[in-house]
Amino acid sequence: MSAPARVYLDYNATAPARPEAAEAVARALQAAGNPSSVHAAGRAARALLEEAREAVAALARARAADVVFTSGGSEANTLALRSAAQRGGAGRLIVGATEHASVAETAEAMGLPVEVWPVDARGVADLDWLSDRLKRWSAADGRPFVALMAANNETGVIQPVAEAAGLVHAAEGWLHVDAVQAAGKIDIGALPADTLAVSAHKLGGPQGSGALIAGCQVELARQAFGGGQEQGRRGGTANLIGAAGFGAAARASMALGDPRQGAWRDAAAERLKAEAGVTVLGEGAPRLANTLSIACEGFPSDLQVMALDLAGVMVSGGAACSSGKVKASHVVLAMGHEALAGSALRVSGGWGTSEDDWIRFVEAWLEAHARRKSRARQFVEA
Repeated sequence: MSAPARVYLDYNATAPARPEAAEAVARALQAAGNPSSVHAAGRAARALLEEAREAVAALARARAADVVFTSGGSEANTLALRSAAQRGGAGRLIVGATEHASVAETAEAMGLPVEVWPVDARGVADLDWLSDRLKRWSAADGRPFVALMAANNETGVIQPVAEAAGLVHAAEGWLHVDAVQAAGKIDIGALPADTLAVSAHKLGGPQGSGALIAGCQVELARQAFGGGQEQGRRGGTANLIGAAGFGAAARASMALGDPRQGAWRDAAAERLKAEAGVTVLGEGAPRLANTLSIACEGFPSDLQVMALDLAGVMVSGGAACSSGKVKASHVVLAMGHEALAGSALRVSGGWGTSEDDWIRFVEAWLEAHARRKSRARQFVEA
């Protein structure tokens, strides 16, 4: 008897390649020209690149001219923050407490004062805090710069971007939104951001391709030199293959995911709460339908991940951006759940996920939990 197929529930780390994206990559691999060349092959490659740019722009309801292709979401975030300091007049940065490391660490590395914008116990940014802080803003602080992700990569919590934008823009500030996790799951075109970061591989496109969408109201400061590519905003030969796959994945993601994911996720959560007393992180807040973050005190994240992997179910112990390391989640700490920070688990579905996948996860997790409880009892009795 063959072993059951492995279950992949780590879409927030990277989504499996969509067939449309794989086909687009294969076509782009056949393009012989450099998109910057003026001969026939170069013009054909340029046409593929601009077609991809239009597709990514459509996902965010932006102008194609506003899309700057990057190596991924992290570079897009970095480009936005550095541009704010070098061209946008920012002298002080406000960064959400649960932002991705590419935002938080870039902010800390820039040499400017950084203020952490707190979240509540659900992981939702405190708008009253932001309102009060912006009222006390002084000219010496420069133009206000605020970074707030659209949806958290660990908990799926959707942030109040529209409300934050109203406060930031009333103070004549710059709002940067990391929409890497939100794209293809909610309507990111409705987000009133000055700059917006997106990434291909979260949508089922290739890794190593992303984009910063920057409106005409902001000026970007080029970080990569060596050519006039991307309208002079990022030097270097265009990653045509990555962009083509990105564009195809963006087009395929316009439907914003399977509407049944939320019901499957919630059914899994209810069973885990009922049978094992887990804590659902972000519960009660608006969340991405594909994302479930749970914590079980005393059951370390790394042990959960390994036990599930042995059972053929692949998930993450929080963000998968630390070279395979599983450590206490800064997101859970920011939410005030110190006792749970080392036991958080992230489960995330996507375009290829079925209801059976969620059921298999629950059954495998409950079996692993039961084994751990049994070993704990044996240790106490011994």
